[in-house]
Amino acid sequence: MALKKSQLYSSLWQSCDELRGGMDASQYKDYVLTLLFMKYVTDKYAGVEGTVIEVPPGGSFTTMVNLKGDKEIGDKINQVIRELAEANELKGVIDEADFNDESKLGSGKEMQDRLTKLVAIFEGLDFGTNLAGGDDLLGDAYEYLMMHFATESGKSKGQFYTPAEVSRIIAQVVGIGPDTRPDDTIYDPACGSGSLLLKAADQAPVKMSIYGQEMDNATWALARMNLILHGHETPELWRGNTLAAPHFKGPGGGLRTFDFAVANPPFSSKAWTNGLDPENDEFARFEYGIPPARNGDYAFLLHLITSLKSTGKGAIILPHGVLFRGHREAQIRRNLVRRGLIKGIIGLPPNLFYGTGIPACIVVIDKAAAGHRTGVFMVNASRGFRKDGAKNRLRDQDIHRIVDVFNRQMELPRYSRLVPTEEIASPANNYNLNIPRYMDASEPEDLHDLHAHLKGGIPDRDLDSMGEVWKVFPTLRARLFRPLGRAGYSALRVARDRLWAEIAEDPEVRAHAERIAAVFDGWSEAHRPALLGLRPATQPRELIATLSEDLLDRFRGVSLLDAYDVYQRLMDYWIETMQDDVYLVISEGWRKAGTPRLVIEDKKRKIRETPDLTVGRKKYKMDLIPPKLVIARFFADEQATLDGFRARKEGAAHELQEFTEEHGIGDDGGDATLAHAVGEKGKITQARLKDLLRTLPKDADNECEREILARCLALVRAESTANKDFKDVEKALNETVLRRFATLSEDEIKALVVEDKWLASLRAAVIGEPGRLVRRFAARIRELADRYATPLPDLKLEADRFGSKVASHLNKMGYSA
Repeated sequence: MALKKSQLYSSLWQSCDELRGGMDASQYKDYVLTLLFMKYVTDKYAGVEGTVIEVPPGGSFTTMVNLKGDKEIGDKINQVIRELAEANELKGVIDEADFNDESKLGSGKEMQDRLTKLVAIFEGLDFGTNLAGGDDLLGDAYEYLMMHFATESGKSKGQFYTPAEVSRIIAQVVGIGPDTRPDDTIYDPACGSGSLLLKAADQAPVKMSIYGQEMDNATWALARMNLILHGHETPELWRGNTLAAPHFKGPGGGLRTFDFAVANPPFSSKAWTNGLDPENDEFARFEYGIPPARNGDYAFLLHLITSLKSTGKGAIILPHGVLFRGHREAQIRRNLVRRGLIKGIIGLPPNLFYGTGIPACIVVIDKAAAGHRTGVFMVNASRGFRKDGAKNRLRDQDIHRIVDVFNRQMELPRYSRLVPTEEIASPANNYNLNIPRYMDASEPEDLHDLHAHLKGGIPDRDLDSMGEVWKVFPTLRARLFRPLGRAGYSALRVARDRLWAEIAEDPEVRAHAERIAAVFDGWSEAHRPALLGLRPATQPRELIATLSEDLLDRFRGVSLLDAYDVYQRLMDYWIETMQDDVYLVISEGWRKAGTPRLVIEDKKRKIRETPDLTVGRKKYKMDLIPPKLVIARFFADEQATLDGFRARKEGAAHELQEFTEEHGIGDDGGDATLAHAVGEKGKITQARLKDLLRTLPKDADNECEREILARCLALVRAESTANKDFKDVEKALNETVLRRFATLSEDEIKALVVEDKWLASLRAAVIGEPGRLVRRFAARIRELADRYATPLPDLKLEADRFGSKVASHLNKMGYSA
């Protein structure tokens, strides 16, 4: 079976679990990523002639598999890795982790068992079966691991990784596009694990020439592996301190220049001058000013600018402080703005990065248009994110909105603005680039109306602020409100608890919902042929890009609806479900992907993907088509019958529960008669009831108890019969469905997946947007109605009335103030 992303991620993180305890994430990542690399290279290159990577005899993951259970497994794994490293000039790259380190992996049997389990986990992954998009699958898995390693590594060790969401933004705003040529170059002076470089290079339609430098040896090794896993086998990545000893030099001894540059350097480095004399820099990087000795943010920015060709473009992630700090940094900032080098600034939410919680920004550099630049384009994206544990994450819709707005230079209230250079240079601003100076991102204050609090009524000013709603639903305002008789104030025509229903049932609101459904249906019709026509040549990333961009474009013109919210619905479903399905269909074909697989469920109810049919319980797993879809399409009558048996079963259980509660069997044990009928598992049993009836004397004194026991026995039998009948009918339906799976034609499989699963799920998510709109709208009106429902004089009278009652009660109790 083709490897699914969810399965791959689960297996990789399981491998991390095997290593936890002996070391922290910053250490065990080297072991996991090395094995991932070995397995991938073996599956892709072993036995293939003329490949860039050579897999020598004794240097493959297959050799590692043969070492499972070996007493010297640690030392021999090191030898296997060494063989591959020496054959491919990867010494110091893939051989950093010591698989024979007893201090980390344990000694003797403990190491033997741990490494055997670790190798077995990777053995179960087969990258060779992923005929389409396999590199993307593996690359995404690497990114997944890097994200988790960075999360667990903590403040001091998480800076080797740039969050993928931020990398995606930089990649799309730096200027790489359809016109990028193979001889175009991209450079990262602080490349870390290479994720930012990769995301940027992937924006080009052809492979670019990749260059990078990284000071940390272990992180440099991660970057080399990362690029190979993504299909870039020959990048120029060098170790060393970029500021003190830049590796890439031009013919004249200065810095080599590149077409594009990206960077996420260490924030506010205190030791940036180590090994460097900024006053006499041989590479002339500080012509716009020398940064403070204890803060290297501008040192990296100036290095990046100097490393760009005269038409070069770049983007760098820096802390917000670079936008407004004074003294030397203010002078550098002034010079950069005057020269027109800063194209734009994107302010990001706080707590996105590993190693720091402070907010950061992206500074975009464009030398090509510097001489004609008349302003700096600013984006305040600080409010668009979702919480994910302790970190904030940018959603797909946040990324897309930032990129769209920046690349199209779209000015949106409280979000983006092209700020003229004259305004930045004014005495009031003095080249301060702090974004809130130039736009307020906060929502308008919700002001209370004093007159409405005194005299009642809803201010028309608040209703007027919902002008976009009334424009789309021109008669709705008159249906909901009436003039109060006092200028500038209105009153509700409908009861407050009927607001949601009144709005939802309004003809104009219903027509709007129908328009949204029609737009989605048009999108479905346009892309149904492509979905039905999935084949091995289909590229999943191109597919989702086409689907999502068209969905976004179609909904841009729909009033009251944020098209990016609709876009996010698709992207969420893609990640959760559709992505795995598409990879499966592309790799296996429709028929094989839609065929149930025989698997084994062990005693812990875990499913094994490669079953030993002699151990465990045989089950069938439907990877692509949930059985409920087959039932809904082909066995609706049988499902209705099963639902009837389920209702009967639940009714019998409810009747028994009510009877036992009525006669004292509750949490406290209750009535002694029925309490004696409770078996070892805490339930009343037929056997106990029969025993009690047999031993209880048949006389007048016990008649009532016998009736209770007899009635309880009848109810227990009825519940048992109902349960058995339900299970019998359910089993019969499941067997019928399984037989139907075997006879499904390819067209039927396509219809079940494309129509009943993908499009039906997406349609339900998208057409739910009007309902969410109605709820928000109704909640705002209800809020205003509640706010001014009782005028202040009435509140005072009510307070006085309650005060008098309290005083009267206190007086009767003998208390006087």
